[in-house]
Amino acid sequence: MALASTAASALQDAGFVGTWDTDVLAGRSVLDAGAATLLSGDSSFAGKPLPLDVALGRIHPEDRGWVFERIRAVRRTGGLVSLEFRVLSETGHVRWILNRGRLVPDAVGALRGRGAYIDVTDLYAGSSPAANGDGAAQAKHLEAAADHCIRAHSALERHGDENLRLISNMLLLGIGRALAQREP
Repeated sequence: MALASTAASALQDAGFVGTWDTDVLAGRSVLDAGAATLLSGDSSFAGKPLPLDVALGRIHPEDRGWVFERIRAVRRTGGLVSLEFRVLSETGHVRWILNRGRLVPDAVGALRGRGAYIDVTDLYAGSSPAANGDGAAQAKHLEAAADHCIRAHSALERHGDENLRLISNMLLLGIGRALAQREP
């Protein structure tokens, strides 16, 4: 019992918000209570299959387009999900959320995924999102880097070298942050 309590405290201290489980073929995601409350704005949605626009209803309007595009892209290809974006509370308070998970084929080949949301707002205390360059060309370069890094990370996971996997995880996190900070 003490171990479970310690683990729960550690997750809370780390900013853990909740989990998601996605059935790509059905186009639906199931959120736990924490994720449903923060991301959809309705705790009664917990445990229910939701379309993307409902499950992520509270994404900041400036982040919504690129976040949905990245999610749609990984739903086509599978692989790692690593996004950092803003959500708005019903009072307009901004929180930064890190979304990490993976989409993989199930036993019959259909893509399914699981992941978690972590509140990383403390990393942005007193700051506003900064533009990463100016213009569509800068954004395209960063998105291309993300695509290449996801492929490299998948290959490194198959290779099995833990140090290289850690380095690619760090690079993905950095690219995710840069994507979250750029102005759409």
